[in-house]
Amino acid sequence: MTPQGFEEVPHTADAALRVWGRDLTELFINAARGLAWLMADPDTVRPEKEVPLDLSAPDVETLLVTWLGELIYLNERDGAVFTEFDLEEVTPTHLRGTVRGGRPGEVHRFVKAATFSNLAIRPTERGLETTITFDV
Repeated sequence: MTPQGFEEVPHTADAALRVWGRDLTELFINAARGLAWLMADPDTVRPEKEVPLDLSAPDVETLLVTWLGELIYLNERDGAVFTEFDLEEVTPTHLRGTVRGGRPGEVHRFVKAATFSNLAIRPTERGLETTITFDV
């Protein structure tokens, strides 16, 4: 296990990350950090853009896909990779907070979408864990 809260796992056609956190907030932040790592070298991003987000969904897995989808959309729209996350509220159906990011100096790959493929957030001895598959 890596200390950053996520690790890439083998996937035949797409990209997948195993993500964990002590609670929903940490899980969502680690998933977003993993997405940034898939897209670019996060160390080359200077956070110059700040975006407030207020997202709702019928369940926690849909909220996770909605959250990651919003970050992917903002990347497509603005060319920004988001590396800083201030989440004020994360419940199974609602997320509110602010993300900060900027243009990366080094791009790794284009991520098209977060998917529902085998997505399930499970409790573990260290908190919560899930595997997220991304369409690349």
